[in-house]
Amino acid sequence: MKLTRNEIKQLLRGWNHAWARHDLDLVMTFFHDDIFFENWTGACIKGVKALRKAWEPWFINHGNFRFLEQETFIDEQHQKVLYRWVLEWPSTEPGFEDKPEIRKGVDVIHFQDGKIINKLTYTKTTIEIDDKRLPLHL
Repeated sequence: MKLTRNEIKQLLRGWNHAWARHDLDLVMTFFHDDIFFENWTGACIKGVKALRKAWEPWFINHGNFRFLEQETFIDEQHQKVLYRWVLEWPSTEPGFEDKPEIRKGVDVIHFQDGKIINKLTYTKTTIEIDDKRLPLHL
């Protein structure tokens, strides 16, 4: 099943809404059972159940986050999306815990059977806290 450009846009709208509500159950409905996720550290997870297990603590511990869409490029023919985002959340950086932090990144998303099958996340190596650009601690 191939999604049209409009269907991809609608799917992403729903996905963004689920993230904005901090609704992990709803977020997970957008992923294929065989999802492959690679986060910004290079850690990889395979399968929707493993991804949910990995994300549960993040949703519980970082409930005051929001992703803001900056740009989205849709390749309907290849069922791929490049999604540029900003994450605003309470910092976990040493010495800056709970201060407002901004991270910027990009997701490369692939669709199969109307669901997200690959989500590859890349982020800048700097963050913004108190209007200062700081190195991201890995």
